[in-house]
Amino acid sequence: MSEVEELYDYGDLRSLEEPTMIVSRVARATLVLGSAQSRNVLDAASLSTTSLRRRRGGGGVVLLQPRDLWVDWWIPRGDERWASDVHVSSIRAGTWWAESLAPFADGPLHVHEGALEGPVAFRVVCFAGRGPGEVFLNAQKIVGVTQWRVREGVFLSSVLRTGATADVVGYLAHVPEGLIGALDNEVVSSLRFEDEAILARLRSVAGPWAQRSALLTT
Repeated sequence: MSEVEELYDYGDLRSLEEPTMIVSRVARATLVLGSAQSRNVLDAASLSTTSLRRRRGGGGVVLLQPRDLWVDWWIPRGDERWASDVHVSSIRAGTWWAESLAPFADGPLHVHEGALEGPVAFRVVCFAGRGPGEVFLNAQKIVGVTQWRVREGVFLSSVLRTGATADVVGYLAHVPEGLIGALDNEVVSSLRFEDEAILARLRSVAGPWAQRSALLTT
């Protein structure tokens, strides 16, 4: 698994003493594997035209597009927003998203507070199940959440997809039966989407934060 370039310099992130909010964009379609996934879950031919990265944290593969909002938070252990309970941390991130998205949503938002749900076979991709902290609009997932915990703190990763989540199946080496239906999620058309306004609300609701941004070009 080491041949896949990591999404960030995680050693650098672990050294941060300030709680930090990171907003990342991709210049072109990019597949992001979960920390425990092998690139063998992907169709090798599809990688000739698509970037591939790996994130720290659990969950399945995510297909990022240039308009998607990938927002991460680094919370040092000494910060009041750090929690020893993994579910509390994820639910907190989901609550930040739900509060920030509420003015733009055309239906009820719900933060999943239970355990991980969904068929094991579907967990090859992120948006096919329900995990703690993930946000749903009209019962369909719009924000995925995962986390990476180390002795220095917790790194919460989240993404608001702006396109059809089923597009990722075209990159898989094997598509489990029923997966496409499970990925019939809400897209940005369900929101009165204003990304800078949403980001401003995230900073306000969850802050204060040091700010970082990243643009992945390859």
